[in-house]
Amino acid sequence: TDQIRYPILTEKTIGLLEKNQYSFDVNIKSNKTEIKKWIELFFNVKVLNINSHRLPKKKKKVGTITGYTIRYKRMIIKLKPGYSIPLFSSK
Repeated sequence: TDQIRYPILTEKTIGLLEKNQYSFDVNIKSNKTEIKKWIELFFNVKVLNINSHRLPKKKKKVGTITGYTIRYKRMIIKLKPGYSIPLFSSK
């Protein structure tokens, strides 16, 4: 169950909640089929579609050592009408 890292809560993704769309950072090796099965099983919802994109790596410098951040894949999951994920409820 380490496919999904964590939910994303930004100003933009909170606006997507009104459209019944939820954003998660997932493992970069995960594919849409795996994430769909996992979301439907874990949250007991029906997924309508999934959009995904890979986030760019960012350069980080700590002292004299330069490196890059870990890359993730971000999935935007749209649920069928009547379903919601209680993790994101505003109540």
